[in-house]
Amino acid sequence: MSRVSEHFASRWGLIVATLGMAVGTGNIWRFPRVAASNGGGSFLVAWVVFLILWSVPLMIVEFSFGKHSRRGTVGAFVRMGGEKMAWMGAWVALCATCIMFYYSVVTGWCFRFLAAAASGGLAEQGASRELWQNFAGSYASLGTHLLAMGIGVAVVWFGIRGIERVAKILIPTLVLMVVILAIRAVTLPGAEAGLDFLFTPDWAALRQPKIWLEALTQNAWDTGAGWGLILTYAVYMRMKEDVSLNAFLIGFGNNSMSLLAGIMVLCTVFAINPGAQSEIVGAGNEGLTFEWMPELFASMPGGAVFMVLFFAALSCAALTSLIAMLELATRVLMDAGIPRRKAILGVAMAGLFFGAPSALKMEVFQNQDWVWGVGLMLSGLFFAIAALRFGLDRLRNQVVNAEGCDLPIGRWWIWIVGVLVPVEAVTLMIWWLHAARGWDPEGWLRPFGVANAGTVLLQWSVALIALLLVNRQLVKWSGASETAQDEEAKA
Repeated sequence: MSRVSEHFASRWGLIVATLGMAVGTGNIWRFPRVAASNGGGSFLVAWVVFLILWSVPLMIVEFSFGKHSRRGTVGAFVRMGGEKMAWMGAWVALCATCIMFYYSVVTGWCFRFLAAAASGGLAEQGASRELWQNFAGSYASLGTHLLAMGIGVAVVWFGIRGIERVAKILIPTLVLMVVILAIRAVTLPGAEAGLDFLFTPDWAALRQPKIWLEALTQNAWDTGAGWGLILTYAVYMRMKEDVSLNAFLIGFGNNSMSLLAGIMVLCTVFAINPGAQSEIVGAGNEGLTFEWMPELFASMPGGAVFMVLFFAALSCAALTSLIAMLELATRVLMDAGIPRRKAILGVAMAGLFFGAPSALKMEVFQNQDWVWGVGLMLSGLFFAIAALRFGLDRLRNQVVNAEGCDLPIGRWWIWIVGVLVPVEAVTLMIWWLHAARGWDPEGWLRPFGVANAGTVLLQWSVALIALLLVNRQLVKWSGASETAQDEEAKA
């Protein structure tokens, strides 16, 4: 039935590896900025709601698909949804892999700023801004992209046990560093104002649709739900491993890290520069992390040490997420019969080549981040469709609540995945494309824009048409066609 010979050595290994996949730069740099721009406590309420109404239900689907199919995304969609859905699984793989191409660039940025912080190169006011302006889009950025890819490939080279060993070191280290940074932030004079802002909701503000849409987006982008990464790690679960409890642990663990990052950033802001909330909102993800935060650390007592911890935590978070993306692409090639080491070398060469434009030109990076970030909403929709095709009640009974289940899931999950998740995915895609029209009313449909609707529609169309045309070949490569037919006969 399964050609998978590798497995996680323990449940702890699975949890830390999957948590490492989920916790990335979006938790540390995006969450504080989005929370600050959407009312703090009010945003927090909506954000927790969508953890239950988007992230955890989709994580349960992914764990189920990986555990039951023992295939990567393409093979899993064939087995769970039928041969006509191979292109959907390929879309999930393509989307996550395209993100991997530029995410290694981000990981390289983190490494560079960690080195600068450790050497004292960010101690002077304006030093971080100067470094960022000279570094981003340069050949030095290409060099750190190569370094990040090299480290990630070296880990994946040794298979799932290599990933597990590294995760067992990096994730506890990451958690410890973020906890230390959060404790330091809340002990600063004036930090209570940041806590009040983050944890005191304005209930009237929850009538604003934008807060709910931003909260749903943050869950979609920072938990890893619907990316195919959880599915990939679930391939290596032991057969009696629990699905639902793991999903809840990863979802709440991931969002706890986001919350600690929010405490760290907002308490530091309110303590050191109380009037700087507007600067956070307007800084953007890269500006907040690589320009503004180092200057904030430089202004606080002992800031040089905490700046090193900040960039070390960011580097750990980026690297563990990059490793998961590399494993996803490698797993898909392994399903096609390619040995692991040849597969990872192929993925590495593609990553180095297709990531280079994002390293050398910020407009390319911003374009790819926009196109494939919104593409994740379509991936989430495809997971819901495939689960519906398999049968949600059947999936719940045969996989989720099967032997080894520690937390039985009720029929509420069927309603969320079958109705609510598709509505959420379609709403988010429409909302973001509509928002892009507001950014550039005259050129919003230009196919070669940086961050508009036209460039999304063009790149998505090319990818989707190509995948549909090769669907039969994808089924063959996935090695799952016979199992899919067996499943349909049993249904």
